[in-house]
Amino acid sequence: MSNLFAIAYPDLATAQQVRDEVVGLQKQKVIDLEDIVVVERREDGKVKLHQAVSTAGMGAASGALWGGVIGLLFLMPFLGAAIGGATGAAVGATADVGVDNDFMRRVGERLHPGSAAVFALVRSSTPDKVVPVVARFGGELIQTSLSAEEEEHLREIAEAARAGSGA
Repeated sequence: MSNLFAIAYPDLATAQQVRDEVVGLQKQKVIDLEDIVVVERREDGKVKLHQAVSTAGMGAASGALWGGVIGLLFLMPFLGAAIGGATGAAVGATADVGVDNDFMRRVGERLHPGSAAVFALVRSSTPDKVVPVVARFGGELIQTSLSAEEEEHLREIAEAARAGSGA
């Protein structure tokens, strides 16, 4: 089962830096992410989602590949790839994987204008390696799927890591 974490930051740059650090930890196999998204509340009050993965792009690439293969059967691979790519992009754009976009927008509406939050859907992690990296940036834990006791324990670990790093 995956756990959801949403951490608010005072600005978009900090949230994006945290996302990049967590993605780096995933490359080191310290954390296994299902999804990670930066949610920005702009100064005009609008909420923008910065997805880590473009489902439209993945759909277009997959559709073009399969369209090309099917097109080969009918001796029209380029037409098949074009139709498959367009169809894949359309289907990918409507797909919602990971954290629910509507949920992130609702939470994003509660952020202060100009601020941002990182939403991470975590399959598994090594908390003693992840928490100190994320805690360096400060932030406020605004949403989790953890129990109240687990969430309080996470807050304590983060505070201890911040105190230890001088942040």
